[in-house]
Amino acid sequence: MDFLVLTKTGGVFGPIAEILGWIMEALFQFTSLFGVVNIGLSIILFTVVMKLIMFPLTLNQQKSSKIMAVMQPELQAIQKKYKGKNDNDSMMKMNVETRALYEKYGTSMTGGCLPLLVQLPILLALYQVIYRIPAYVSSVRHYFDLVIAKLPSGFASDQVFTSLAESYRLANVDYADMDKVVDLLYKLTPSQWGELTAAFPDIATVVTSTGENVIESVNRMQQFLGINISYTPFNVIMEFFKGGTDFSIMAVIIAFLIPVLSGLTQWYSTKLATANQPAMQTSDDNKGMGTDMMKSMNVTMPLMSVFFCFSFPVGIGIYWVISSFLQVVQQLGVNAYLNKVNIDELIAKNVEKANRKRAKKGLPPTKITNNASQTLKHLQEAEAKEEAEKSAKMEKVQKTIEESTAYYNKNAKPGSLAAKANMVQMYNEKHEKRSK
Repeated sequence: MDFLVLTKTGGVFGPIAEILGWIMEALFQFTSLFGVVNIGLSIILFTVVMKLIMFPLTLNQQKSSKIMAVMQPELQAIQKKYKGKNDNDSMMKMNVETRALYEKYGTSMTGGCLPLLVQLPILLALYQVIYRIPAYVSSVRHYFDLVIAKLPSGFASDQVFTSLAESYRLANVDYADMDKVVDLLYKLTPSQWGELTAAFPDIATVVTSTGENVIESVNRMQQFLGINISYTPFNVIMEFFKGGTDFSIMAVIIAFLIPVLSGLTQWYSTKLATANQPAMQTSDDNKGMGTDMMKSMNVTMPLMSVFFCFSFPVGIGIYWVISSFLQVVQQLGVNAYLNKVNIDELIAKNVEKANRKRAKKGLPPTKITNNASQTLKHLQEAEAKEEAEKSAKMEKVQKTIEESTAYYNKNAKPGSLAAKANMVQMYNEKHEKRSK
């Protein structure tokens, strides 16, 4: 099984992970009040809480995407206006008009990305918490500390302990650091706990504050649908087919379903999110490219989720499945809400919000945009008129060609030698008349 580091993460995500760890700790203690001591359940509740916390950011991002789709025709009109003009003056004018367009709708070029950028560090820190449960949830860590307190001095050099460490690629770790000891204990299977108990009988007598055997408590606390949440689905499947006794056929089925459900729910939630947005126009050069790329990403990302879920601990898989399921429910609600929202009212509110920010900076307010549907209608009418004029011009050219061909081919079979000779003669006569 793969190496799992349970020590806390540092750097930029450290403080965020600490806060999320407090939330996980509170949820674990909350379920413990009802006699339910289970990390898997705590992860599910944790996922629900995080979805509720990040919902305002998600909703704002969806609103921004809807506005961007509405203003896309005008943005394309600006791009078409300056197409092929690469001089500095034209580029500056294009940037000014583009910024004016964004101000008109009360948004910015980064408006749709900002909520995602805010969510990114939270999500990365969140993964660290779930990946390192004992490091951030002191109530979970306490169970392992009770076991460590009964290990004799020099335990790290014992053959059984060394053998267990080697099975997890942790043989060359400094076990003077108790975090590393917890790292190993957190991954033990029930049969491996039995080996450790046989080597160090004193740990078999350790009990919790409620009088329950601590090893039994640890095994039950880490179990979710028959699988220890620190194992990876791939490990569960491989150990079962190797003849291991720690996993049942039901555990193998669950281990297979978690990654698959993760991919399916993620794919469906993404499909719902993209279906809610109006189709965006694209330039002739990039026609279809954006749509094809989006469709490709919508398939590729869930497949990557399935692949990673097989190699990540089950705890991460539980989070992904529940998170994607909640995303589906959330997206259905958001879609229903946005379908009822008047786009012009949404833009007006967006402009008012932007004007409040401009006022704080001492800038004059921007005018609220005209009716968005009317703006789109005018653009469509202008485009239809341009296409009609182009078609009429092409028809006129085609008619001229046909008349010319008919003139030169008259009185002779079209394509014959006589017709060609007649064509030359008529051409000469025609030009002689012009020269007189």
